[in-house]
Amino acid sequence: MTPCRSEPPGLPAIQALAAADMAAVDALIRRRLASDVVLINQVAEYIIGAGGKRLRPMLLLLAAGALGHRGADAHQLAAVVEFIHTSTLLHDDVVDESDLRRGRKTANAVWGNAASVLVGDFLYSRSFQLMVELESMAVQQILANTTNMIAEGEVLQLLHVRNPDTDESAYLRVIERKTAILFAAATRLGALLAGADTTTQDALHTYGLNLGYAFQIADDVLDYASDAATLGKNLGDDLAEGKMTLPLIHAMAQSDAGTRDTLRHIVAHGDLDGLPAAQAAITACDSLDYSRRCALAYAETANAALRGLPDNDYTAALRGLAHYAVNRDH
Repeated sequence: MTPCRSEPPGLPAIQALAAADMAAVDALIRRRLASDVVLINQVAEYIIGAGGKRLRPMLLLLAAGALGHRGADAHQLAAVVEFIHTSTLLHDDVVDESDLRRGRKTANAVWGNAASVLVGDFLYSRSFQLMVELESMAVQQILANTTNMIAEGEVLQLLHVRNPDTDESAYLRVIERKTAILFAAATRLGALLAGADTTTQDALHTYGLNLGYAFQIADDVLDYASDAATLGKNLGDDLAEGKMTLPLIHAMAQSDAGTRDTLRHIVAHGDLDGLPAAQAAITACDSLDYSRRCALAYAETANAALRGLPDNDYTAALRGLAHYAVNRDH
């Protein structure tokens, strides 16, 4: 391997590095999607086939690769992570009543809520079948704890829907469980497969957790700063769904009483017509810049956790993903 460069690699270079392993993961995913229930095949293929960057399975492969491990067990565990993530997407879109993801109709918009929930359950249970085949109690413990925390995150987010009193600490608790914890599990599992010691596993967990925070905060910034064509979903969806994300939380805290009352009404009623007023308050309070600085701080913490890792292309790729997380436009 060549030494990691001072300038982190971009996403295309990272994807090229992982391409052969990711092709094996995709082939495994499609083999293990198969069911004799036709609707399961249709819905599962629709959402898996939607593409996306497959960041979570790629993180597992890169973490393992950074420590010198590649192979079929990494491919299988990466598929497990992707199945878990995909099942949460199906359930999320039903809960959020979303009709657009990655620029096309959500599965629930095509087949209805019942089919989406039940196929999500299938993918979730299929992930545990794959996991058990690896016969590792440590792997099972990590993923059992992770999926339990993801479920807690879903319920926590539900409790904060249309709640204008949601503060930054409550927001961070939600995204820890909904997003960051699966990133952390992926990178820890990569280290575990490589036979790394507890200190190294913990370091990669720290990297993944902070990368997840950075990624989600940057995503929430885009919901107010991008456009539907670039973002792949409807601009202002978070506001319409009554979600208090960091840009709006910061604007609420920094605004005068009159603006705060207006924002509270918009959030409490999921009033998408109030999007221009919300964007104006966010702009006036420099809330996007504040949120970007928070995301950058998490990305820097993620990179700091990699300092003890071998100096190779895979470690460089992990650093590159931290850079990408906060510098993307979708």
